[in-house]
Amino acid sequence: MTPEFISNKKKIFDLWAPSYDWLLPSVFYQTVHKRLLEYVDLPTTANVLDLGCGTGRLLARLADKFPELRGTGLDLSSQMLQVARQKNRHRPRLIYVEGKAESLPFADGQFHAVFNTISFLHYLEPQQVLNEVARVLSPHGRFYLVDTSLKSQAEIPLNLGSLGKVRLYSPQQRENLGVAAGLLCVSHHYLLGPVLLTIFAKPSLPNNES
Repeated sequence: MTPEFISNKKKIFDLWAPSYDWLLPSVFYQTVHKRLLEYVDLPTTANVLDLGCGTGRLLARLADKFPELRGTGLDLSSQMLQVARQKNRHRPRLIYVEGKAESLPFADGQFHAVFNTISFLHYLEPQQVLNEVARVLSPHGRFYLVDTSLKSQAEIPLNLGSLGKVRLYSPQQRENLGVAAGLLCVSHHYLLGPVLLTIFAKPSLPNNES
């Protein structure tokens, strides 16, 4: 991921942050999150990570549904994180940190589940993101990937103006990326139009590993 690409994306989301929860995406995300939660299965005291957490809406909804859940939100935009911290009703269970999905500042096997909602299309290095997700997931942990998808097997690059170029992936391409990172595809579920939830699972460690 180039420094210029990172800087441009960060500037855009920093500018959006103050009004983001009042824009059209807020209504869209509310619907997507509600349908996503129908498929989420977590242990009672789960520790979860939300990549591209934005203003923290998904983590807040997860914390409402799972009263003993602990969560970390990571985002590239410091301004988005500022809004998330200001609206955090679940301190100290939820925390927010700045960072990149391609180089997660977390320990191996730290999280029971990782969430990524409408962010994957922005990544220039999708395989590296999957590798990092697999690294920080505990054995049997799950990765909930939600993003616009295509039925075509061809990766489709799009230009969204100020947001720059994004890439959409077919269900099979998602599965291939997951397998390359050591994650198994559990299922696919369409949540809203072309918005697809893909659930991955991290296998348990082989008997000869600790």
